[in-house]
Amino acid sequence: MDPTLNNILDQKGLKWVFVGGKGGVGKTTTSCSLGVLLAGCRRSVLIISTDPAHNLSDAFGQKFTSKPTLVNGFDNLFCLEIEPSQAVQENLQEDLSADANGGAAGLQAMFKELGTSIPGIDEALSFAEIMKSVDSLDYEIVVFDTAPTGHTLRLLSFPRALEAAFAKFNNFKDKIMGLASQFAPMMQGAQEQMLAKLEETRSTVERVNTQFQNPELTTFVCVCIPEFLSLYETERLIQELTKYGIDTHNVVVNSVLFAEPDACRKLIARKRMQDKYIDQIQDLYGEDFHVVISPMMDEEVRGPALLKAFAKNLINPYKPPSRVEGVPSSTAVVPKICEKFKLSPDEVYAFLEKEGLPVPRSGGSKA
Repeated sequence: MDPTLNNILDQKGLKWVFVGGKGGVGKTTTSCSLGVLLAGCRRSVLIISTDPAHNLSDAFGQKFTSKPTLVNGFDNLFCLEIEPSQAVQENLQEDLSADANGGAAGLQAMFKELGTSIPGIDEALSFAEIMKSVDSLDYEIVVFDTAPTGHTLRLLSFPRALEAAFAKFNNFKDKIMGLASQFAPMMQGAQEQMLAKLEETRSTVERVNTQFQNPELTTFVCVCIPEFLSLYETERLIQELTKYGIDTHNVVVNSVLFAEPDACRKLIARKRMQDKYIDQIQDLYGEDFHVVISPMMDEEVRGPALLKAFAKNLINPYKPPSRVEGVPSSTAVVPKICEKFKLSPDEVYAFLEKEGLPVPRSGGSKA
């Protein structure tokens, strides 16, 4: 398949794009660069960080908060760094403040305490707050810069966790209603208000989860680096996404080294190690996925200008230049020296290595 992310840009009905993978593989850089690309072909784009250790502000060199903020240099690209637990707390606090009656507020506080004591429901409510916040905003497409794999899988499993949590909650409901009926009638109203809120939460999560399982609306971009642990985690992530019914057919391989003429011996050794895992990635995903090979950049990718430069490699397959500072590729130089001076390749490689100028052997082995 085409080794680019052009398929995401071309899919005009797409509404949700998740970008995820192991920690430290370049998820934020990839999601921000993808947002930059989408801003060039969509009416409005929102990038949301659901990772507690937010990095969007660092990537763009601009401070973002829990409110959508326009990215400098754009007129249709916005960023938002949301803290799920804080969103739940603020929402519940609004509910409590809205009711002036102390007794009703006390019962609501009891419901809050009960709700957060049920395993899974606090995270489910956090997820619901994210979805309600996003769903109420008017953006044509939303890119999620997710937390590392384990947190992301938990996020995607929330609809099931929510069902389990509500099943347990319903077991308590009759007892709670009996208890509330012994108090003033005003508390009965507060109880019904809280139950209605929980039902609304479940409805929101179910509706959005239906969209997540629609490949016309949602896709997941897996980001990795060519190393064993990252490859293993990517495979686990893809299997879990398939189990949850979430479309995924894009893999971005970041920090890939290329054997260019100015490469040192250690870099070449590491490049050979990467090549082994890139071959495995191609074997696993080459036929059914868009596998994007993104090179290691010469500097940190921070700020709109460098993000745009990084984004080019997501839509145009990277090809290293055959020359670096005017010097032809070493794999072409050595055969020419051998031919001109009637030397064996081993002699040339040995001499260059002795002089502190090791070069990669053509084909990765001795000639």
